[in-house]
Amino acid sequence: MLFSGGKDSTYAGLVAKKTEELVCLITLIPARDDSWMFHFPNIEWTKLQAEALELPQITMATEGLKEKELDDLKNALDVAKKNYSIEGVYTGALASEYQKSRVERVCSELQLNVVSPLWRTNPETHLRRLLEEKFDVVMIGVAAMGLDQHWLGRHLDEDMIKELLELNRRYGVHIGLEGGEGETFVLDCPIFRRRIEITSAEKVWRGDSGYLAIKQAILVPK
Repeated sequence: MLFSGGKDSTYAGLVAKKTEELVCLITLIPARDDSWMFHFPNIEWTKLQAEALELPQITMATEGLKEKELDDLKNALDVAKKNYSIEGVYTGALASEYQKSRVERVCSELQLNVVSPLWRTNPETHLRRLLEEKFDVVMIGVAAMGLDQHWLGRHLDEDMIKELLELNRRYGVHIGLEGGEGETFVLDCPIFRRRIEITSAEKVWRGDSGYLAIKQAILVPK
């Protein structure tokens, strides 16, 4: 599973667990916050999520440069293929043709299947499904009209969905927060053996965008 720690890749993991043998996580760690392909805020805390999932995690650093970061993705997938004999990769791709097509191209070169169970799913339906499945999702990054610093640290709930629908109507904000408009971090879900509790965090704001920097977090029993 290509894993960023956010709502979409984690939900893809839930689907994978139901239908396949999920053997490892693959996480790319970009050196810059404007990577074209990979999630940046709090990516280092995916190691705690890997512990909650009780799955090995392959991490690969990348400079985050357009197209060149695909070489790093290919290297990480190659390691997973050699170490865990993977036959395919699950992704959380929801609406980004840019990301989906490039993952598929790299996987094709390695003769790996790609499964994107969320592709073209109605984003409102997806968010409501997360609530139904008891996902605890916190907003850790915003970069879109109408999403101010008060959104940082908020947990996904019905009120948030209603507000996103209104922001979509007014400003065209993607309800599923695609294209870097919003970033999320999963604290708990059905496939976590333990849940994550953030014990210290700081909001970092840069005029019209920002993120919630997790300083300390722990695993606690469910």
